Amino acid sequence: MPVGPHPRPLSQGWEREAGPHPRPLSQGGLIAMVAPGSLAERVGLQSKDELLAINGQRVRDVIDVQFYAAEERLALWVRRDGQEFTVRAERRYGESLGLEFEQPTFDGIRRCSNSCEFCFVVQMAPGLRRSLYVKDDDYRHSFLFGNYVTLTNLEQADWERIGEQSLSPLYVSVHATEPDLRRRMFHNPIAPDVMAQLRRLAGLGIEVHTQIVVVPGLNDEAHLDRSIADLAGLAPAVRSISIVPVGVTRYHRGGCRVHTDGEMRAVFEQVAGWQVRLHERLGVNLVYLSDEWYLRLGEEIPPAEAYDGLDLLENGVGLVRGFLDKWPVLQSAISNLQSPTSNLQLPTSSVTLVTGALFAPLLRRLTANMAGVEVVPVANRFFGEAVTVAGLLTGQDVVAQLRKRYLGGSVVVLPAAMFGGPEGQSLDGMRPQEIGEALGRRVVVGLG
Repeated sequence: MPVGPHPRPLSQGWEREAGPHPRPLSQGGLIAMVAPGSLAERVGLQSKDELLAINGQRVRDVIDVQFYAAEERLALWVRRDGQEFTVRAERRYGESLGLEFEQPTFDGIRRCSNSCEFCFVVQMAPGLRRSLYVKDDDYRHSFLFGNYVTLTNLEQADWERIGEQSLSPLYVSVHATEPDLRRRMFHNPIAPDVMAQLRRLAGLGIEVHTQIVVVPGLNDEAHLDRSIADLAGLAPAVRSISIVPVGVTRYHRGGCRVHTDGEMRAVFEQVAGWQVRLHERLGVNLVYLSDEWYLRLGEEIPPAEAYDGLDLLENGVGLVRGFLDKWPVLQSAISNLQSPTSNLQLPTSSVTLVTGALFAPLLRRLTANMAGVEVVPVANRFFGEAVTVAGLLTGQDVVAQLRKRYLGGSVVVLPAAMFGGPEGQSLDGMRPQEIGEALGRRVVVGLG
């Protein structure tokens, strides 16, 4: 592990010294929190300190912090109130620094330079929080959070770092393996050959999860066969291929459209055939359809073992299976909500389950024999009714449409996926409490 020279022997376990750092450092990681009892607390680090380097190595993100802090003897270069100093410490075996940072990447986030017409970010409504318009294409976020990236902005230093620090797995938006087609989809004439990049990652020992957003008339049919075959040829380095239908909001300004039922069926059968052949060859399905294909076509949701133990929820793969497997527990949670609630001074004999248009039919079948339970699909007027998933519902659509219904004394259960924003806000900035106040009802987020 390449680190700077070890500090001199320590007499008390840690010490602090002032003086210039051997290399100029512009910025580091702003510390948000120091864990009680941690190494960082023992050596006197504080929130709002800025960690600049570890053992002479500049830290650019939390990955660097973890990598360079793996040594037993540490020299932490810190900036506080404009003053810079070094803290030297010995790390106990298996001990982390105990730091949380304001941002995971200290030198900003890499933006996407492609111009895909099907990109959901460019289809966002105006006036939402700024973070929703960030086109993240940062391989470090891919490693840290499972974000899918295109690999079109990597430099030689990035490749060296990926190999040196073993940044595995990575998550890659492929969409098409044919170079010319992929460049056309990205509106990027210099996009590198993704297959060459994936082979290079495989050579570095990096596992990759891939994604194909299928756009009707563009990368489907024979192109989809080619992409699946190419990616399957790199298994097991390519660990998964998620097949996702294109999503189109009413703010779309390109030429994309959603699939017809016939096109959905064609892709479904095409991928199902690949699953059979790949399972015979590899022992795993390798290619996985997102839940939307099953729900829209009314197909049975696969059993848990069909997902081969993978977590592909970021792509909407296996979410419904997880829900179904937890259904007995969720039924009990609904029954508990039907008991009287003293804080409202009302008997709560009914429960309203709010969901998107896509999931509503299945949820209605599950609750058909449950007295006092109503499933209410909310149409997505905010993004357009072609958007049918519960996670993209807005608070204003829920309020506007539920106000028109007679809810009696019901508890309203909202999808947890609605509230992934800061402080548990919906995409349009509403909190569950605000929705409850607007409806005059008790609101519960999720059933789990």
